[in-house]
Order: sequence, then C-alpha cells, then structure tokens
Amino acid sequence: MNRVPRMLPALVALAAMTACAAESGHVVPQTQQASVVRAAGAASVTAPVQVTDPAKPEKKVKLDIADITPMGEKSEKVGVGFPIIVTFDRDVKDRAAVEALLEVEAEKPVDGAWRWVSARKVIYRTKTYWKPHQKVLFTARLSQLPGNTGTKDVSRRFAVGASHISVVNTRNHQMKVYRDGKLAKKIPISAGRGGLIKNGVDVYLTTSGVHLTMGKKAVETMTSSWMGVTDPKDPRYYKEEIPWAVRISDSGEYVHQSAGYYQFLGRSNQSHGCVRATPAGAKWFYGIAQRGDVVKITGTKRKLQWNNGWSYWQLNWTQWKKGSALKG
Repeated sequence: MNRVPRMLPALVALAAMTACAAESGHVVPQTQQASVVRAAGAASVTAPVQVTDPAKPEKKVKLDIADITPMGEKSEKVGVGFPIIVTFDRDVKDRAAVEALLEVEAEKPVDGAWRWVSARKVIYRTKTYWKPHQKVLFTARLSQLPGNTGTKDVSRRFAVGASHISVVNTRNHQMKVYRDGKLAKKIPISAGRGGLIKNGVDVYLTTSGVHLTMGKKAVETMTSSWMGVTDPKDPRYYKEEIPWAVRISDSGEYVHQSAGYYQFLGRSNQSHGCVRATPAGAKWFYGIAQRGDVVKITGTKRKLQWNNGWSYWQLNWTQWKKGSALKG
C-alpha cells in the first residue's frame, strides 16, 4: 500500500442544541468497542500484569492511546468522509513528536493531515473524500517516542464502504442520495422551520453545510428538555419515540422518519431542526447509513460550525492543515 502523507489535528465543542435533541445524547453504534486494538481482531491495549525483574531496566509509559474512532474493519464499514479520531490517555506535551509517529496508509491514497483539537485529541482528515471500497491502515508508533519504552505500537485497519453522498435542499424539500456516484433515491423531506432564537441563533433552523453521519438508532427518544421545557403541562413540551434516526451533528440534528405530518414532506419546512423523511425513505436511509457518510444540506441561513460533531469538512484544506503540529 502507498503511504498517505501525514500532517496534523484539532477538534470539539458542542453547538447550540436544536429542537430534535435526543434524550440519550451522543449516538454510538451498538457494537462500539471500549478498548483500542492494535490490529484488526487483535488484543486490546491493556497489557497483562508482569513481575518486574530487578536485573532489567524498568520500562516507562509516558503516553498511550485511550481510544480510536472509528472501529476496525471487522466491526463496521465507514463512509468516504470519515475522520480518524485518536484520543490519548494524557495530555500530549510534544505534539510534533507524537504526530510524526502517526501513520496512515491507504490502498487508494489521497492527501491527508492531522489537526489537534485538544491536548489529548487529534483528528485525521483527507483533502478530498476517501476512495470507496478499500482498506486504510492507521499505525501509532508510540514505542519510538523518547522515554516511552513501556508502550507498544498500536494499529487499526478500517474498511471503507460504498460512497454515500446525500444532498438535502431545504428550499425544494428534497433529499437526493447518491451511491458510488449514481442517484440511488429521491426522498421528500421537511427541514427546520425556524422561529426560535437563542443567543442570537435560530435553533429551529437546520444547519447548512457538510455533515457526516455519526451513528444511528432504530428508535430514538427526542424531548423538549434541550430548551428547558420538562413540564408535561407546558404546551411546548414533547417526548417522542422517533424511528430510523441517523445523527448528523452534536447539536441534535438527525435524518429520521417524520412523526406524522406527512402532508408537509416535500412541500414545506416544519421540523425543529432535523431532516424529517417519509417512513419508507427514512427506513431505507437508515439501512444504508455508515458512520462517516456525507450529508450536504443547503438553503438555510444557519451555518454548520466545523466543530459541531464531525463537521470537519466545513474547514477548507488550508484551514484544516493549520491545526497540524508539523509545519512546512
């Protein structure tokens, strides 16, 4: 495999909650693993307890990996927009030295760069979308970090699935889903109607920009608690079980089945910020959705922030690379 050029990272902060906010918060796939694997199907990062031999020099651990997202090739296939998110077990003091030890190799290479979003988290994004139907290998050679002799190298292989790029037009109320470059389905939708201003932001508007799918649930509980309404007697109160919910931001936006109100689908925007779809359309979209699939939304005045969920494609390539610790 050819090696993808390495660069740098940066990341998160939740945006203002939209009305579709789920009761359970952040969505993860049902098969989410807690441990980090060294390679597809390999053992976790936790090493067996060993008795120290006083005759041998003690091995020290200065830095290790706490989590890698997404999961390995045996657990999921990912979309062409997927980021590699690496979380360390402590603050990284020398970001450039650590970043230089992070490698990404793809069967179908594209340029990519790391961006640091916190003292412990770094994210890899490509310049253009990944090529579909391939494998990508991530390796962290942390054993080569000076003074980090007690740590072993960690690797994970990802499986990139089909290219799913959905285009949501909130003005003509249509969602077009393209699979490997060909139009697969048109789905009538209803987006955010607008009209609720919080801190200068109309949180009833769907955000326009390049979203990535982050997870999904066959049934998601959505409530009005995001706007401080918890009293069932309040006319603004709601608590609904919503089928076929695919999360596309941290601020509570989903593509999901409309809970009734089917007369508005394809005709007008009536949601609290989510993209409502027909029962058949929502179920079909849920069925094909992979984490890291691209959902482009257009037509609203509310802009998607780059650190709202996995919305890293909101930064252009020059802006993204500025988050790398490796200059030049």
